[in-house]
Amino acid sequence: MAGKQEEKEEIMEKWEGKATARLKGVKPEQVWTLFLDDFCSFHKWLPTIDTCYQVEGINGQPGAVRYCSSTTTLSDANHHHHDDGGTAKTAVLWCHEKLVSVDAAGLLRSLSYQVLDNNLGIKSLVTTIKVSPAVSTDGDDDGSGCQIQWSFVADPMEGLMTYDGFSSYINFALQGMAENMEKALQKSPKIDQAKSQNSK
Repeated sequence: MAGKQEEKEEIMEKWEGKATARLKGVKPEQVWTLFLDDFCSFHKWLPTIDTCYQVEGINGQPGAVRYCSSTTTLSDANHHHHDDGGTAKTAVLWCHEKLVSVDAAGLLRSLSYQVLDNNLGIKSLVTTIKVSPAVSTDGDDDGSGCQIQWSFVADPMEGLMTYDGFSSYINFALQGMAENMEKALQKSPKIDQAKSQNSK
């Protein structure tokens, strides 16, 4: 009985959450093309990483694995250096992410990927990206753009960040990514056409 209770508690400890961003003046298929074609070069859109490249599989297809990293500045408070009170150091935070599923049928397009080995302290993290037409308050497609939903299921990240901290990060990253995509597509609306031709 105790074993079942412990198992139930472990299941309940999973973190689940989502964030949503709306893009104006661009079509869902345009945004979807960026997610799929640039899966292994996603640093172009996501402001929280500065490196992303393919390490396994075929880009945009289930099984593809990408390497993502970002450089952060650390402060070594134990090593004082004259006026600044410490010596600035940099550290590279990295992870491998595997594309596990792609569903491009219908109006709701989605892809899911999971974090593999990493130096972030992440034990288990599966993320799902959904791209759909923008909807009005009454739930109908208002034809003015599209929306992106970024959801996650993860083990608690003890020693890394709190649930609220991680949820805030997801929302911040999504809003920045959506803004970058919106600007690029509005500036060059044929970007998705060129990508589609190159992928044929």
